[in-house]
Amino acid sequence: MSHIPPLDPMVAARKGFRESEERLKRFWKEASVQAEESGGWVVLLDGRAPKTPAHNRFLLPTEAAAQMVADEWAAQGDFLDPGTMPATRIAATAIDRVAVTREPVAEEIAAYVGSDLLCYLAEHPTPLVLEQAKAWTPWREWAEKELGVVVQPTSGIIHVEQPPESIARVRELALELDDFRLTALAMGVPLLGSAILGLAVQRGAITGEEAFELSRLDEAFQERQWGVDAEAAERTEARRAEAVLIDRWFRALG
Repeated sequence: MSHIPPLDPMVAARKGFRESEERLKRFWKEASVQAEESGGWVVLLDGRAPKTPAHNRFLLPTEAAAQMVADEWAAQGDFLDPGTMPATRIAATAIDRVAVTREPVAEEIAAYVGSDLLCYLAEHPTPLVLEQAKAWTPWREWAEKELGVVVQPTSGIIHVEQPPESIARVRELALELDDFRLTALAMGVPLLGSAILGLAVQRGAITGEEAFELSRLDEAFQERQWGVDAEAAERTEARRAEAVLIDRWFRALG
């Protein structure tokens, strides 16, 4: 999604966060959270609020979400490792970017309905076709019943038009979310290749890890047939960890 970058690295400086290739030496001893009188929870480093790239405070809507960010700071070693701070990245993206690009972000989420993974079943081999049908059909039915989103499945890669009403409905559902949930959904949908699975995770109908496994049925089938490549396995684990993190973020938001 053009408006939402992947969970790429974010690094910090004493006077705020900024994008950089420099290694930042740890300058804080304690990371904590504090309730704001006006509402929300702020992240503190030695009692001072760090800044996002746009120089905003890390003000989160729940204590649990703020604690996820603070825990990432507390877990850093002598030098900051941005790759271990995905919750910090989600928070900063929500605060700095999604807050001012909500409609385009929702449009991009809704666009995934037109090519949702759950609608494109394999043509062969038969075991994979049956596995996909058994695993994915209940979630298309869930989307119709729980979300009012009707989608049509097909076999193979030939594009099938989905009802405009379903695309509009997903856009509406996305815009109902606050900035922090919308950001996580915008990151989860392309990761899973499915707006339906992304919304299912957001609503707690399925875990992030379960949704990730559903999204890679074809890949897992091929691995069972031909074995697992070490580099591919490493990429898979990184993507699985991202799905789990997004799920944790939704749960922390309550």
